[in-house]
Amino acid sequence: MTDTADSTTPSHKQPRLLYCRCAYAQVIPADVKDAVLAGLTESGEAFEAVPDLCEMAARRDPQLAQLAAETSPLKIAACWPRAVRGLFTQAGATLPKTGVTVHNMRTDSAEDVLAGMQTADQPTPEET
Repeated sequence: MTDTADSTTPSHKQPRLLYCRCAYAQVIPADVKDAVLAGLTESGEAFEAVPDLCEMAARRDPQLAQLAAETSPLKIAACWPRAVRGLFTQAGATLPKTGVTVHNMRTDSAEDVLAGMQTADQPTPEET
């Protein structure tokens, strides 16, 4: 499931892309993680890859606060949108309600995640 909190974010700003490898919990299928990482790499678009958002939140990594304060749209390839938002909140870096899209590698295909990361998002209902 994709969580699109805002479909009105100015399109003139290049989105910041974040990829979570989910190195510790291993809840995302390896083939999906590998395909998304390969697709992002091959796209030529700039993106950040982190080993594990859960671990970063547990140690309150300052990079999460920097990402949450971003003024550009933020697109995240990770797991459950509510979990990702909760991790940022746990780390004291609450994500804004608008401008953040979480693509769920746990339930969506690699193709769908890549399409969402590389194109303008269409409005979808926000996950509750």
